[in-house]
Amino acid sequence: MSLNETIPTLEGNASFGAYVARPAGTPRGAIIVIQEIFGVNPGIRQKCDKLAAEGWLAVAPDLFWRLKPGIELDPDVPAEFNEALEWMGKFDQDTGIRDIEATIHHIRRTLGVAKVGCVGYCLGGRLAFMTAARTDIDASVGYYGVGIDALLGEKHAIAKPLMLHIPTADGFVPPETQAAMHSALDDHPRVTLYDYEGLDHGFATEHGKRRVEDAANLADSRTAAFFAEALA
Repeated sequence: MSLNETIPTLEGNASFGAYVARPAGTPRGAIIVIQEIFGVNPGIRQKCDKLAAEGWLAVAPDLFWRLKPGIELDPDVPAEFNEALEWMGKFDQDTGIRDIEATIHHIRRTLGVAKVGCVGYCLGGRLAFMTAARTDIDASVGYYGVGIDALLGEKHAIAKPLMLHIPTADGFVPPETQAAMHSALDDHPRVTLYDYEGLDHGFATEHGKRRVEDAANLADSRTAAFFAEALA
């Protein structure tokens, strides 16, 4: 069973699953891994496992649980990719942020780790931006977040460090969207943006044909240094 933790909602009237990877010793801090549209699949669990190996408590909440608990899809299988798009269309992102906030509370109050960051991919990259603007998370990272230009009105609420990784040839984030992000965020004191020239969406995935090894390792090294400082 891939989900090995249960987290209560903010209202306390329901609960949802999460995959938790624990470090060998006392955690350096905690990092919430925010899923792509494919659920808490093997790639997201591997992200957690790698973070745990680096000393972090890593938690990936099942954000699609209100639609169907335990969704796991493979982006390299066309039928599953299309199914993921359907789930994304039904997903309430505002409610998802409340479930991320519940995850933050659970980590601090129940799992006993005070410093909490998040890292999200694709849909999760957008949710990472929203988490930075709408919660008291200590640090956030978004990889190839989609539709962030529609959220830029919330930038003044970002009080803790945020890093965004932007592949310039992202088929889901056109150049005008990237330009709007840079225009609004380049001078923000809490936000750091990195461009990855010529790369497409999903370049840092753990599994499958989308991964670009050198660029993924570069982005992940920047993320690691960011969390080491922001969550110290």
